[in-house]
Amino acid sequence: MANQQLTHRAYTVIKREGQEDFWLAIGAAFAHQDGDGFNIVLQALPIDGKIVLRQPKEDQPDEPPQGRARNNKPRLQRG
Repeated sequence: MANQQLTHRAYTVIKREGQEDFWLAIGAAFAHQDGDGFNIVLQALPIDGKIVLRQPKEDQPDEPPQGRARNNKPRLQRG
């Protein structure tokens, strides 16, 4: 997959009462060279079984889709 181009980001959407939905990035999709399929690489699996694939925005390649909540909690570091 070293020469494959990232074409989509994979998200799971978590519904929250009284708040915006939370889009959690869980992986990415890479187009096959012949254009007839994708390799999907996931770092996690959604609880509800639904995966949303979205094309990344050039100006914000690591951000969830526009207008969606984002988790800004710092990551835990193990020492």
